Amino acid sequence: MSLATDHFGGTPHARAPIGLQARSLGNGALWLAAFLSGFVIEEPAPYELYMALLSVVWLACGLKLRREFGPLIICLMLYIAGGVASIPMAKEMGDAIMYIAVSGFLAITAIFYAAIIAEDPGRFRVIQSGYIASAVLVAAIGVAGYFQLFPGASYFTLYDRARGTFQDPNVFGPFLVLPTVLLIQKLLRQSVLRNLHLLVPLAILLLGVFLSFSRGAWGVLSASVLLVYFLALVTEKAAARRARLVLLGVIGILAVFALIGAALSVDTVADMFAERAKLVQAYDGARLGRFARYSLGFQLVMEHPLGLGPLEFNKYFPEDEHNVYLKGYTTYGWLGGSIYILMALWTFCALVPLLFKARPWTAFTQSVFAVFTAHLILSVIIDTDHWRHMYMLYGLAWGLIAAEKLGHGCPARPVPAFPYRK
Repeated sequence: MSLATDHFGGTPHARAPIGLQARSLGNGALWLAAFLSGFVIEEPAPYELYMALLSVVWLACGLKLRREFGPLIICLMLYIAGGVASIPMAKEMGDAIMYIAVSGFLAITAIFYAAIIAEDPGRFRVIQSGYIASAVLVAAIGVAGYFQLFPGASYFTLYDRARGTFQDPNVFGPFLVLPTVLLIQKLLRQSVLRNLHLLVPLAILLLGVFLSFSRGAWGVLSASVLLVYFLALVTEKAAARRARLVLLGVIGILAVFALIGAALSVDTVADMFAERAKLVQAYDGARLGRFARYSLGFQLVMEHPLGLGPLEFNKYFPEDEHNVYLKGYTTYGWLGGSIYILMALWTFCALVPLLFKARPWTAFTQSVFAVFTAHLILSVIIDTDHWRHMYMLYGLAWGLIAAEKLGHGCPARPVPAFPYRK
């Protein structure tokens, strides 16, 4: 029997290049999405506009919403429903509607990333590449802006702190953490000599986090690196390789201290560091400071089942909540606040078993887990509700969870914990 022709008159051999081209185009579009996530200095950002188009196109091309990441979809739908129900409580209806609309859009991006990874977990490499490229460029802009290396550089700083292409240094710093951890993972798992080229982008990322002068970013980076390093040690069975990890840990600590020391040799950097390194700032411990608002805020929402309404908290107190769990109750009501906590804990618990699976993306999973966990802790003192990369983390986490349930990458026989290591 002769080769069958397709509907366009071609043969299966003729269709192969078309399929390859489509796959390459799709991966390129996904890379650009991850890359644009670092440019949100103005709203609506290019990332929003691009993701809106990309999600529609990809769904039209057959991207599936699977029951394996159904918990994410259900939790996000209930979370947004709580926000919609809270809108009538707001005094400024227009601003409230826009705020919840942005929340709904970001929820869609989380579901998109989950669907992308669940369908083909190997796409993590594309997202990882785009995210790292974006973060290095954004960090370089922030560092150059801080040191006034070009005319108009002050645009990329705020309150004498690097903010890069973000509106707030407190978002800029945490955004850089995942790519930093991914580069450190690679140096831990693979030959350092073969990856010396990674030291330059890694130094740029570390300097960017430091010059953000965000205590939250410093904490997230420290906690994430420690957790990834711990996982590397406990999953490595060879004594020689474990000794190598210990040596790399010592060298890494010395290198970080050297980088910080070099930065502190600049007087302005040293002065800002001395100020920001204080554990409790004046606005934290004041009578109606950050910590006092937590207690008073939770007491207040006990009387408002539907919440206070989006963007209403600062009408009762001098500033916003600065706590995403409190923000859940004030902005999304009892329903949204409770659902967000459930979603966070569910994601954390569902990710833990994946940390010790023998998969090609285990190192990526560990990095996502470490950074996600650190962000959950950070969310106690910072409002992460509209952070684009936070929703990306949720999506990546549930995509990996779904991929495991679908049996992607399951080895037919025992393999080393990290088969991609050279």
